[in-house]
Amino acid sequence: MPIIDQKEQARIDLAAAFRWAVRMNFHEGVCNHFSLAVPGETDRFLINPHGLHFSEIRASDLCILDAEGNAHGGYHPPEPTAFYIHSAIHRTNPKAACVLHTHMPYATALCLVQEGRLEMVSQNALRYLDQIAYDDKYNGLVLDFEEGFRIAEVLGDKRVLFLANHGVIVVGPTVADAFDDLYYLERACQHQVLAMSTGRPLKPIDPQVAAMTCEQIEGERLNAQLHFQALKRILQRESPDYAD
Repeated sequence: MPIIDQKEQARIDLAAAFRWAVRMNFHEGVCNHFSLAVPGETDRFLINPHGLHFSEIRASDLCILDAEGNAHGGYHPPEPTAFYIHSAIHRTNPKAACVLHTHMPYATALCLVQEGRLEMVSQNALRYLDQIAYDDKYNGLVLDFEEGFRIAEVLGDKRVLFLANHGVIVVGPTVADAFDDLYYLERACQHQVLAMSTGRPLKPIDPQVAAMTCEQIEGERLNAQLHFQALKRILQRESPDYAD
């Protein structure tokens, strides 16, 4: 098999995340954006160009943004909100090599209700114990550095941010880690919304058991890599052009 360098692999991995976001109904029109720090560089990141549907994005379509928002390569530049959100988070969060922003249905549903929170009542939710930040202030589109850095400050060093009246942001050290968290976040939110729809009270989990379970799940982080490798194998069989 040909040897793929780190920068090319970064493109392939991010393209795979876009393709699977569509298959899992995490996408919305030609909006939403995923980014990944360029390996070996401190001030540049890969991001999707504006106007391409997630289902058609290929590795070669991704553009690189520098610290000033200049686009290098790619189909055409990303939308402005993508730069201001992702640039601020990449600069301020050491865990955020990969930044995924979506309006996926069930997670976003919790952003639309008063004091919407992911409750620690399901096993899937427990992986995010003490790893979620909530921005309860909606300020419209993110079109300047001030709002971008405000959002980044609210996220802090957490892995997940719920944006009031908007959507969610998930960050991670790799595409695999971030996408695995994105997947299980939506599943946890889906379970909670369905449970709430019954009108019955949610069933709490003992805090000590919750903390223990969170540690157990964290000890199996290798599963994120295995999950993402499986997703890429499926794409390689069914839609190999994603890596072009």
